[in-house]
Amino acid sequence: MKRIIAVFLLLLFWSGLQPARAELTIEITSGIEGALPIAVVPFAWNGPGAPPEDVAEIVAADLARSGQFAPLPRADMLSRPARPEEIRYRDWRAVGVDNLVIGRIVPRDGGGYTVEFRLFDVFRGRQLTGYSFPTSSERLRETAHRVADIVYETLTGERGAFRTWIAYVTVTGSGDERRYSLQVADSDGYNPRTVLRSRQPLMSPSWSPDARRLAYVTFEQETAEVYVQELATGQRRKVASYQGINGAPAWSPDGRQLALTLSQDGNAEIYILSLESDRLRRLTRHPAIDTEPAWAPDGRSLVFTSDRGGSPQLYRLAVDGGRPERLTFEGGYNASADFAPDGKRLALLHRDGRGNYRVAVQDLERGMLTLVSEGRLDESPSFAPNGRMILYATEAGGRGVLAAASVDGRVGQRLRLQEGEVREPAWSPFLE
Repeated sequence: MKRIIAVFLLLLFWSGLQPARAELTIEITSGIEGALPIAVVPFAWNGPGAPPEDVAEIVAADLARSGQFAPLPRADMLSRPARPEEIRYRDWRAVGVDNLVIGRIVPRDGGGYTVEFRLFDVFRGRQLTGYSFPTSSERLRETAHRVADIVYETLTGERGAFRTWIAYVTVTGSGDERRYSLQVADSDGYNPRTVLRSRQPLMSPSWSPDARRLAYVTFEQETAEVYVQELATGQRRKVASYQGINGAPAWSPDGRQLALTLSQDGNAEIYILSLESDRLRRLTRHPAIDTEPAWAPDGRSLVFTSDRGGSPQLYRLAVDGGRPERLTFEGGYNASADFAPDGKRLALLHRDGRGNYRVAVQDLERGMLTLVSEGRLDESPSFAPNGRMILYATEAGGRGVLAAASVDGRVGQRLRLQEGEVREPAWSPFLE
């Protein structure tokens, strides 16, 4: 029953929010040499006219964005099977394809569709997996992402993250006409929805662990305040409006607490707020600036940015208190940490020897730092829920855009709006 209610609420979210005017356009800037060759055949359509969505194209685009797959162009396909008995494996071996995806979209009596797909190993000539999903025209893209997730996991052994969401802030106009908007979209930038519009800045969106709520900072009252908003209903609650700084909300893994940066006692410190009791507990006590908390996946510690050592660096502190442990030593600026889902790595911002601010990944066991972006002013790194990609904000053509990089830096892509700027990204948890 709880799962049914959760799904219903998420559907209400998409139906209740206002569609945004512009979608993010994705440009793949780099990929892995030797990516796995795969063919995603256009799905057969058993209805009048054209299908509402090109499901196969969405699946192929998802797999290509991961950098681990090289989908075969449709023009190079020697045949287009829709059923297992129609497959001529020699055709696909001839064009160097390792795996093959086929499928159908079938209209259902009373409305909606059934999407069927099968994944085959071309060289062994056998089926690896296959599913059938009931869906609707409004959810065909979501179903396509689900198909891509299954194909990805079957062939890599890792969970796919295509059927997830991203939150971000858009900025349009200038001067008195400047407008800010908090958006939520599919992981590929499609289906954007507006969560909040404001004439004042919006910052630091942060996903709850169940992906049903967003915490964020707003200046609607001309001072920083932290809100938590239910996506399904639009209802929101002010949780921090103390004197001074109210910023950088970060959810605990159990969804019951927020870590915050507050300066109510005169200095920027890390606090933990219970969302059930509104009890506030101060965690750091130091004359330096402590900010940007990030929870470890086990909920036992936080990583935060502090200049207590003379320059911004990352420190780790148990939520029960104690002495902070410095984690970063390479370079004079390391900040804005986000934990990988396995808790073994951090995404962060690192200033390199040329003064560029770039996204890096630090291995917490070995201490090794790896640069994964190539920008000059990158910011706000956020791990995908499977830990394979990092979403971040950067600049291109003098405008703020979003970008994503693999954790080894070999895969890169850029997401941009046709107008305005986009910044402050946050990748959602898995949706179920």
